Amino acid sequence: MPDDTRRFEQVDGAFKEMMREAREEPGVVVACTWEGREELLNGFLMEIELCQKALSEYLGQKRKIFARFYFVSEQALLDILSNGNNPEKVDEYLGDCFDGLKGLDFIRGPAIPYPAKSSKGMKSKEGEYVPFSTPFTCNGAVENYLCDLERKVQATLAEVLENAWETACTWGIERERHEWLEDYCAQIALLATQILWTEETARAFDELEGGRETAMAEHLQLIVGRIGHLIARVRTDLSFDLRMKIITIITIDVHERDVVRDFVVRKIVDQQLFAWQAQLKFYLERRSAKDASKVCVSRICDWSTFYNYEYVGNCGRLVITPLTDRCYITLTQALNLSMGGAPAGPAGTGKTETTKDLGRALGLQVVVFNCSDQMTYLSMGQIFMGLAQTGSWGCFDEFNRISIEVLSVVSTQVKEVLDAIREMKINPAKNSFVF
Repeated sequence: MPDDTRRFEQVDGAFKEMMREAREEPGVVVACTWEGREELLNGFLMEIELCQKALSEYLGQKRKIFARFYFVSEQALLDILSNGNNPEKVDEYLGDCFDGLKGLDFIRGPAIPYPAKSSKGMKSKEGEYVPFSTPFTCNGAVENYLCDLERKVQATLAEVLENAWETACTWGIERERHEWLEDYCAQIALLATQILWTEETARAFDELEGGRETAMAEHLQLIVGRIGHLIARVRTDLSFDLRMKIITIITIDVHERDVVRDFVVRKIVDQQLFAWQAQLKFYLERRSAKDASKVCVSRICDWSTFYNYEYVGNCGRLVITPLTDRCYITLTQALNLSMGGAPAGPAGTGKTETTKDLGRALGLQVVVFNCSDQMTYLSMGQIFMGLAQTGSWGCFDEFNRISIEVLSVVSTQVKEVLDAIREMKINPAKNSFVF
Protein backbone atom coordinates (compact mmCIF):
# COMPACT_ATOMS: atom_id res chain seq x y z
CA MET A 1 0.00 0.00 0.00
CA PRO A 2 2.69 2.59 -0.94
CA ASP A 3 0.33 5.35 -2.14
CA ASP A 4 -1.83 5.15 0.97
CA THR A 5 1.25 5.02 3.17
CA ARG A 6 2.52 8.27 1.65
CA ARG A 7 -0.93 9.81 2.01
CA PHE A 8 -1.04 8.90 5.70
CA GLU A 9 2.49 10.17 6.33
CA GLN A 10 1.60 13.52 4.76
CA VAL A 11 -1.53 13.83 6.90
CA ASP A 12 0.38 12.74 9.98
CA GLY A 13 3.12 15.32 9.41
CA ALA A 14 0.64 18.12 8.70
CA PHE A 15 -1.43 17.24 11.78
CA LYS A 16 1.64 17.28 14.04
CA GLU A 17 2.63 20.68 12.60
CA MET A 18 -0.88 21.99 13.28
CA MET A 19 -0.74 20.73 16.88
CA ARG A 20 2.60 22.47 17.40
CA GLU A 21 1.00 25.73 16.25
CA ALA A 22 -1.97 25.11 18.53
CA ARG A 23 0.31 24.64 21.52
CA GLU A 24 1.71 28.14 21.00
CA GLU A 25 -1.80 29.59 21.27
CA PRO A 26 -3.28 28.64 24.69
CA GLY A 27 -6.66 30.20 23.97
CA VAL A 28 -9.05 27.44 22.90
CA VAL A 29 -11.45 29.70 21.02
CA VAL A 30 -8.67 31.41 19.10
CA ALA A 31 -6.93 28.08 18.32
CA CYS A 32 -10.16 26.53 17.06
CA THR A 33 -11.24 29.52 14.99
CA TRP A 34 -7.90 30.01 13.28
CA GLU A 35 -8.41 30.93 9.63
CA GLY A 36 -8.40 27.87 7.39
CA ARG A 37 -8.16 25.41 10.28
CA GLU A 38 -11.63 23.94 9.80
CA GLU A 39 -10.97 23.30 6.12
CA LEU A 40 -7.63 21.76 7.04
CA LEU A 41 -9.22 19.37 9.55
CA ASN A 42 -11.93 18.40 7.05
CA GLY A 43 -9.19 17.66 4.53
CA PHE A 44 -7.39 15.49 7.09
CA LEU A 45 -10.63 13.59 7.73
CA MET A 46 -11.19 12.90 4.04
CA GLU A 47 -7.62 11.70 3.58
CA ILE A 48 -7.81 9.46 6.67
CA GLU A 49 -11.10 7.97 5.43
CA LEU A 50 -9.40 7.11 2.14
CA CYS A 51 -6.56 5.45 4.06
CA GLN A 52 -9.05 3.56 6.23
CA LYS A 53 -10.95 2.37 3.18
CA ALA A 54 -7.75 1.18 1.51
CA LEU A 55 -6.69 -0.58 4.72
CA SER A 56 -10.07 -2.32 5.01
CA GLU A 57 -9.82 -3.52 1.41
CA TYR A 58 -6.27 -4.78 2.04
CA LEU A 59 -7.31 -6.67 5.17
CA GLY A 60 -10.35 -7.99 3.31
CA GLN A 61 -8.08 -9.56 0.68
CA LYS A 62 -6.07 -11.30 3.40
CA ARG A 63 -9.24 -12.50 5.10
CA LYS A 64 -10.53 -14.03 1.87
CA ILE A 65 -7.36 -16.13 1.66
CA PHE A 66 -7.36 -17.25 5.31
CA ALA A 67 -10.96 -16.91 6.45
CA ARG A 68 -10.19 -17.33 10.17
CA PHE A 69 -8.85 -13.78 10.05
CA TYR A 70 -12.51 -12.68 10.10
CA PHE A 71 -12.59 -13.67 13.79
CA VAL A 72 -9.46 -11.67 14.66
CA SER A 73 -9.47 -7.99 15.62
CA GLU A 74 -7.97 -5.49 13.18
CA GLN A 75 -5.15 -4.63 15.57
CA ALA A 76 -4.20 -8.30 16.01
CA LEU A 77 -4.46 -8.88 12.27
CA LEU A 78 -2.15 -5.95 11.55
CA ASP A 79 0.38 -7.36 14.02
CA ILE A 80 0.16 -10.77 12.34
CA LEU A 81 0.65 -9.33 8.85
CA SER A 82 3.48 -7.03 9.90
CA ASN A 83 5.34 -10.01 11.43
CA GLY A 84 4.55 -12.42 8.60
CA ASN A 85 8.25 -13.15 8.02
CA ASN A 86 8.71 -14.02 11.69
CA PRO A 87 6.62 -17.16 12.38
CA GLU A 88 7.64 -17.12 16.04
CA LYS A 89 5.89 -13.74 16.44
CA VAL A 90 2.83 -14.98 14.55
CA ASP A 91 2.85 -18.02 16.84
CA GLU A 92 1.61 -15.78 19.67
CA TYR A 93 -1.68 -15.23 17.80
CA LEU A 94 -2.42 -18.83 16.78
CA GLY A 95 -4.75 -19.20 19.76
CA ASP A 96 -6.93 -16.44 18.27
CA CYS A 97 -7.25 -18.32 14.98
CA PHE A 98 -7.50 -21.93 16.24
CA ASP A 99 -9.73 -23.07 19.08
CA GLY A 100 -7.41 -25.48 20.85
CA LEU A 101 -4.01 -24.60 19.42
CA LYS A 102 -1.64 -22.50 21.50
CA GLY A 103 1.48 -22.62 19.36
CA LEU A 104 4.02 -24.64 17.43
CA ASP A 105 7.16 -26.40 18.60
CA PHE A 106 9.80 -24.75 16.42
CA ILE A 107 13.02 -26.48 15.48
CA ARG A 108 15.89 -24.43 16.86
CA GLY A 109 19.63 -24.94 16.84
CA PRO A 110 22.98 -23.24 16.31
CA ALA A 111 22.87 -23.86 12.56
CA ILE A 112 19.28 -22.57 12.19
CA PRO A 113 18.97 -18.83 11.51
CA TYR A 114 16.60 -16.66 13.54
CA PRO A 115 13.67 -16.68 13.29
CA ALA A 116 13.01 -20.41 13.10
CA LYS A 117 10.49 -21.31 10.37
CA SER A 118 10.17 -25.09 10.74
CA SER A 119 8.20 -26.83 13.48
CA LYS A 120 8.00 -30.45 14.57
CA GLY A 121 4.75 -30.44 16.54
CA MET A 122 1.91 -28.42 18.04
CA LYS A 123 0.95 -27.53 21.61
CA SER A 124 -2.56 -27.13 23.00
CA LYS A 125 -3.70 -24.43 25.41
CA GLU A 126 -3.66 -27.08 28.16
CA GLY A 127 -0.06 -28.05 27.44
CA GLU A 128 -0.74 -31.22 25.42
CA TYR A 129 1.84 -31.93 22.70
CA VAL A 130 1.16 -33.60 19.36
CA PRO A 131 4.16 -34.26 17.06
CA PHE A 132 3.97 -33.90 13.28
CA SER A 133 4.96 -36.89 11.16
CA THR A 134 7.06 -34.55 9.00
CA PRO A 135 8.28 -31.04 9.84
CA PHE A 136 6.04 -28.15 8.87
CA THR A 137 7.76 -25.12 7.33
CA CYS A 138 6.22 -21.63 7.26
CA ASN A 139 6.97 -20.54 3.69
CA GLY A 140 5.54 -17.60 1.79
CA ALA A 141 3.02 -15.03 2.94
CA VAL A 142 1.56 -15.46 6.42
CA GLU A 143 -2.01 -15.99 5.17
CA ASN A 144 -0.79 -18.77 2.86
CA TYR A 145 1.26 -20.72 5.36
CA LEU A 146 -1.56 -20.45 7.94
CA CYS A 147 -3.81 -22.17 5.38
CA ASP A 148 -1.12 -24.84 5.05
CA LEU A 149 -0.95 -25.12 8.84
CA GLU A 150 -4.70 -25.70 9.04
CA ARG A 151 -4.43 -28.55 6.55
CA LYS A 152 -1.34 -29.90 8.36
CA VAL A 153 -3.20 -30.04 11.68
CA GLN A 154 -6.16 -31.85 10.11
CA ALA A 155 -3.93 -34.30 8.24
CA THR A 156 -1.92 -35.01 11.41
CA LEU A 157 -5.05 -35.80 13.45
CA ALA A 158 -6.42 -38.00 10.65
CA GLU A 159 -3.13 -39.91 10.50
CA VAL A 160 -3.02 -40.34 14.27
CA LEU A 161 -6.61 -41.60 14.25
CA GLU A 162 -5.81 -44.34 11.73
CA ASN A 163 -2.85 -45.47 13.84
CA ALA A 164 -4.94 -45.34 17.01
CA TRP A 165 -7.70 -47.36 15.39
CA GLU A 166 -5.34 -50.08 14.21
CA THR A 167 -3.89 -50.49 17.71
CA ALA A 168 -7.30 -50.17 19.41
CA CYS A 169 -8.45 -53.33 17.69
CA THR A 170 -5.88 -55.24 19.81
CA TRP A 171 -7.33 -54.22 23.20
CA GLY A 172 -7.21 -57.18 25.53
CA ILE A 173 -4.67 -59.00 23.34
CA GLU A 174 -1.52 -56.89 23.31
CA ARG A 175 -2.44 -53.94 25.55
CA GLU A 176 -5.43 -52.83 27.60
CA ARG A 177 -7.16 -49.57 26.81
CA HIS A 178 -6.07 -47.83 30.03
CA GLU A 179 -2.46 -48.33 28.91
CA TRP A 180 -3.08 -47.77 25.19
CA LEU A 181 -4.46 -44.23 25.65
CA GLU A 182 -1.06 -42.94 26.82
CA ASP A 183 0.22 -43.11 23.23
CA TYR A 184 -2.33 -40.72 21.70
CA CYS A 185 -3.64 -37.21 22.30
CA ALA A 186 -6.89 -36.89 24.25
CA GLN A 187 -9.04 -35.96 21.25
CA ILE A 188 -8.01 -38.99 19.17
CA ALA A 189 -8.00 -41.41 22.12
CA LEU A 190 -11.62 -40.44 22.85
CA LEU A 191 -12.65 -40.55 19.18
CA ALA A 192 -11.14 -44.02 18.66
CA THR A 193 -12.95 -45.19 21.81
CA GLN A 194 -16.28 -43.87 20.48
CA ILE A 195 -15.71 -45.51 17.09
CA LEU A 196 -15.00 -48.86 18.74
CA TRP A 197 -18.06 -48.52 21.01
CA THR A 198 -20.25 -47.88 17.95
CA GLU A 199 -18.90 -50.96 16.19
CA GLU A 200 -19.16 -53.20 19.26
CA THR A 201 -22.73 -52.11 19.99
CA ALA A 202 -23.76 -52.65 16.36
CA ARG A 203 -22.11 -56.09 16.51
CA ALA A 204 -24.07 -56.89 19.68
CA PHE A 205 -27.31 -56.00 17.88
CA ASP A 206 -26.33 -58.30 15.00
CA GLU A 207 -25.68 -61.15 17.43
CA LEU A 208 -29.03 -60.53 19.14
CA GLU A 209 -30.78 -60.80 15.80
CA GLY A 210 -28.82 -64.01 15.19
CA GLY A 211 -30.28 -65.58 18.35
CA ARG A 212 -27.52 -64.91 20.92
CA GLU A 213 -29.64 -63.44 23.72
CA THR A 214 -26.78 -62.54 26.07
CA ALA A 215 -24.81 -60.49 23.52
CA MET A 216 -25.88 -57.05 24.76
CA ALA A 217 -25.50 -58.00 28.44
CA GLU A 218 -21.96 -59.25 27.77
CA HIS A 219 -21.20 -56.02 25.92
CA LEU A 220 -22.42 -54.11 28.99
CA GLN A 221 -20.10 -56.08 31.26
CA LEU A 222 -17.17 -55.34 28.94
CA ILE A 223 -17.89 -51.59 29.14
CA VAL A 224 -18.22 -51.71 32.93
CA GLY A 225 -14.91 -53.55 33.19
CA ARG A 226 -13.13 -50.97 31.05
CA ILE A 227 -14.52 -48.14 33.17
CA GLY A 228 -13.30 -49.96 36.28
CA HIS A 229 -9.77 -50.11 34.89
CA LEU A 230 -9.83 -46.37 34.14
CA ILE A 231 -11.15 -45.54 37.62
CA ALA A 232 -8.38 -47.59 39.20
CA ARG A 233 -5.84 -45.83 36.99
CA VAL A 234 -7.08 -42.32 37.75
CA ARG A 235 -6.65 -42.96 41.49
CA THR A 236 -2.91 -43.36 41.06
CA ASP A 237 -0.29 -40.62 40.82
CA LEU A 238 -0.63 -39.23 37.28
CA SER A 239 0.41 -36.13 35.36
CA PHE A 240 -2.23 -33.45 34.83
CA ASP A 241 -2.54 -34.17 31.09
CA LEU A 242 -2.98 -37.92 31.55
CA ARG A 243 -5.46 -37.46 34.40
CA MET A 244 -7.57 -35.05 32.35
CA LYS A 245 -7.49 -37.43 29.38
CA ILE A 246 -8.69 -40.38 31.48
CA ILE A 247 -11.43 -38.31 33.16
CA THR A 248 -12.67 -37.21 29.72
CA ILE A 249 -12.89 -40.82 28.48
CA ILE A 250 -14.61 -41.92 31.71
CA THR A 251 -17.18 -39.13 31.25
CA ILE A 252 -18.17 -40.39 27.79
CA ASP A 253 -17.84 -44.06 28.83
CA VAL A 254 -20.42 -43.59 31.57
CA HIS A 255 -22.93 -42.26 29.05
CA GLU A 256 -22.20 -45.18 26.71
CA ARG A 257 -22.66 -47.59 29.63
CA ASP A 258 -26.03 -46.03 30.48
CA VAL A 259 -27.18 -46.28 26.87
CA VAL A 260 -26.28 -49.98 26.63
CA ARG A 261 -27.79 -50.69 30.06
CA ASP A 262 -31.04 -49.11 28.84
CA PHE A 263 -30.96 -51.47 25.84
CA VAL A 264 -30.59 -54.45 28.17
CA VAL A 265 -33.34 -53.35 30.57
CA ARG A 266 -35.80 -52.49 27.79
CA LYS A 267 -34.77 -55.60 25.81
CA ILE A 268 -34.14 -53.64 22.63
CA VAL A 269 -32.93 -55.98 19.90
CA ASP A 270 -33.44 -53.95 16.72
CA GLN A 271 -30.79 -51.38 15.87
CA GLN A 272 -33.25 -49.55 13.60
CA LEU A 273 -35.23 -48.38 16.63
CA PHE A 274 -35.03 -44.73 17.70
CA ALA A 275 -33.22 -45.56 20.95
CA TRP A 276 -30.09 -46.47 18.96
CA GLN A 277 -30.57 -44.12 16.02
CA ALA A 278 -30.81 -41.14 18.41
CA GLN A 279 -27.24 -41.69 19.68
CA LEU A 280 -24.28 -39.76 18.26
CA LYS A 281 -22.28 -42.49 16.54
CA PHE A 282 -18.87 -42.48 14.85
CA TYR A 283 -17.64 -44.71 12.03
CA LEU A 284 -14.27 -45.09 10.34
CA GLU A 285 -14.98 -45.95 6.70
CA ARG A 286 -13.12 -46.20 3.43
CA ARG A 287 -13.30 -42.99 1.45
CA SER A 288 -14.36 -44.82 -1.70
CA ALA A 289 -14.01 -48.14 -3.48
CA LYS A 290 -10.90 -46.86 -5.26
CA ASP A 291 -9.44 -44.94 -2.30
CA ALA A 292 -8.36 -47.12 0.63
CA SER A 293 -7.77 -44.17 2.99
CA LYS A 294 -10.12 -43.90 5.95
CA VAL A 295 -12.58 -41.12 6.72
CA CYS A 296 -14.43 -40.59 10.01
CA VAL A 297 -18.19 -40.10 9.72
CA SER A 298 -20.57 -38.92 12.47
CA ARG A 299 -24.24 -39.93 12.38
CA ILE A 300 -27.28 -39.22 14.49
CA CYS A 301 -30.82 -40.06 13.32
CA ASP A 302 -30.90 -39.23 9.58
CA TRP A 303 -28.13 -36.60 9.75
CA SER A 304 -24.51 -37.37 9.00
CA THR A 305 -21.33 -35.40 8.48
CA PHE A 306 -17.61 -35.93 8.06
CA TYR A 307 -15.45 -35.43 11.12
CA ASN A 308 -13.60 -32.14 10.62
CA TYR A 309 -10.41 -32.76 12.66
CA GLU A 310 -10.36 -29.36 14.36
CA TYR A 311 -7.77 -29.70 17.12
CA VAL A 312 -9.50 -29.07 20.46
CA GLY A 313 -6.67 -30.03 22.81
CA ASN A 314 -7.17 -31.71 26.18
CA CYS A 315 -10.02 -29.51 27.37
CA GLY A 316 -12.34 -32.20 28.77
CA ARG A 317 -15.97 -32.90 27.91
CA LEU A 318 -19.32 -32.27 29.58
CA VAL A 319 -21.42 -34.99 31.20
CA ILE A 320 -24.04 -36.16 28.69
CA THR A 321 -27.52 -36.23 30.24
CA PRO A 322 -30.86 -37.17 28.62
CA LEU A 323 -31.45 -33.45 28.05
CA THR A 324 -28.05 -33.19 26.33
CA ASP A 325 -29.09 -36.02 23.99
CA ARG A 326 -32.27 -34.14 23.11
CA CYS A 327 -30.29 -30.97 22.44
CA TYR A 328 -27.92 -32.88 20.15
CA ILE A 329 -30.84 -34.37 18.21
CA THR A 330 -32.61 -31.01 17.87
CA LEU A 331 -29.51 -29.10 16.73
CA THR A 332 -28.37 -31.72 14.22
CA GLN A 333 -31.84 -32.14 12.73
CA ALA A 334 -32.05 -28.36 12.38
CA LEU A 335 -28.78 -28.49 10.45
CA ASN A 336 -30.25 -31.24 8.31
CA LEU A 337 -33.06 -28.84 7.37
CA SER A 338 -30.62 -25.95 6.73
CA MET A 339 -31.82 -24.12 9.80
CA GLY A 340 -30.16 -22.70 12.91
CA GLY A 341 -30.59 -23.43 16.59
CA ALA A 342 -31.73 -21.12 19.39
CA PRO A 343 -31.23 -22.79 22.80
CA ALA A 344 -33.31 -21.02 25.44
CA GLY A 345 -33.25 -21.17 29.21
CA PRO A 346 -32.06 -19.46 32.40
CA ALA A 347 -28.52 -18.13 32.70
CA GLY A 348 -25.82 -20.64 33.60
CA THR A 349 -27.69 -23.76 32.48
CA GLY A 350 -25.15 -24.72 29.81
CA LYS A 351 -26.65 -23.53 26.53
CA THR A 352 -23.37 -22.25 25.12
CA GLU A 353 -21.29 -25.08 26.58
CA THR A 354 -23.63 -27.73 25.14
CA THR A 355 -23.29 -26.17 21.68
CA LYS A 356 -19.50 -26.01 22.04
CA ASP A 357 -19.39 -29.61 23.28
CA LEU A 358 -21.34 -30.85 20.26
CA GLY A 359 -18.89 -28.97 18.04
CA ARG A 360 -15.95 -30.62 19.83
CA ALA A 361 -17.58 -34.02 19.38
CA LEU A 362 -17.79 -33.38 15.62
CA GLY A 363 -14.29 -31.89 15.38
CA LEU A 364 -15.67 -28.46 14.46
CA GLN A 365 -14.54 -24.99 15.42
CA VAL A 366 -17.21 -23.15 17.44
CA VAL A 367 -16.68 -19.38 17.61
CA VAL A 368 -18.51 -17.69 20.50
CA PHE A 369 -19.49 -14.02 20.23
CA ASN A 370 -20.79 -11.97 23.16
CA CYS A 371 -23.29 -9.66 21.49
CA SER A 372 -23.90 -6.06 22.52
CA ASP A 373 -25.64 -2.95 21.22
CA GLN A 374 -22.29 -1.87 19.73
CA MET A 375 -22.50 -4.51 17.00
CA THR A 376 -23.49 -3.20 13.56
CA TYR A 377 -24.69 -4.94 10.43
CA LEU A 378 -21.17 -4.48 9.00
CA SER A 379 -19.47 -6.30 11.89
CA MET A 380 -22.11 -9.04 11.78
CA GLY A 381 -21.58 -9.32 8.03
CA GLN A 382 -17.86 -9.87 8.61
CA ILE A 383 -18.66 -12.66 11.07
CA PHE A 384 -21.08 -14.34 8.67
CA MET A 385 -18.50 -14.20 5.87
CA GLY A 386 -15.99 -15.90 8.15
CA LEU A 387 -18.44 -18.60 9.23
CA ALA A 388 -19.53 -19.28 5.65
CA GLN A 389 -15.95 -19.62 4.38
CA THR A 390 -14.51 -21.65 7.26
CA GLY A 391 -17.50 -23.92 7.85
CA SER A 392 -17.29 -23.12 11.56
CA TRP A 393 -20.24 -22.74 13.89
CA GLY A 394 -21.06 -19.36 15.35
CA CYS A 395 -22.59 -19.08 18.81
CA PHE A 396 -24.10 -15.65 19.52
CA ASP A 397 -24.60 -15.13 23.25
CA GLU A 398 -27.23 -12.59 24.34
CA PHE A 399 -28.34 -12.11 20.75
CA ASN A 400 -31.27 -9.96 21.90
CA ARG A 401 -28.87 -7.22 23.06
CA ILE A 402 -28.27 -6.19 19.45
CA SER A 403 -30.34 -3.13 18.58
CA ILE A 404 -33.60 -3.71 16.70
CA GLU A 405 -32.46 -1.70 13.68
CA VAL A 406 -29.40 -3.94 13.28
CA LEU A 407 -31.36 -7.14 13.89
CA SER A 408 -33.67 -6.35 10.98
CA VAL A 409 -30.66 -6.29 8.64
CA VAL A 410 -29.04 -9.30 10.33
CA SER A 411 -32.17 -11.36 9.70
CA THR A 412 -31.76 -10.68 5.98
CA GLN A 413 -28.10 -11.68 6.16
CA VAL A 414 -28.98 -14.96 7.89
CA LYS A 415 -31.69 -15.66 5.32
CA GLU A 416 -29.24 -15.15 2.46
CA VAL A 417 -26.74 -17.58 4.01
CA LEU A 418 -29.39 -20.25 4.63
CA ASP A 419 -30.86 -19.82 1.14
CA ALA A 420 -27.38 -20.33 -0.32
CA ILE A 421 -26.92 -23.53 1.70
CA ARG A 422 -30.30 -24.87 0.56
CA GLU A 423 -29.49 -24.03 -3.05
CA MET A 424 -26.15 -25.80 -2.69
CA LYS A 425 -27.92 -28.95 -1.46
CA ILE A 426 -30.47 -28.84 -4.28
CA ASN A 427 -28.01 -28.00 -7.07
CA PRO A 428 -24.51 -29.01 -5.89
CA ALA A 429 -23.11 -28.74 -9.43
CA LYS A 430 -23.69 -24.98 -9.53
CA ASN A 431 -20.93 -24.18 -7.06
CA SER A 432 -17.37 -25.29 -6.54
CA PHE A 433 -17.33 -25.39 -2.76
CA VAL A 434 -17.02 -28.67 -0.90
CA PHE A 435 -18.52 -28.83 2.59
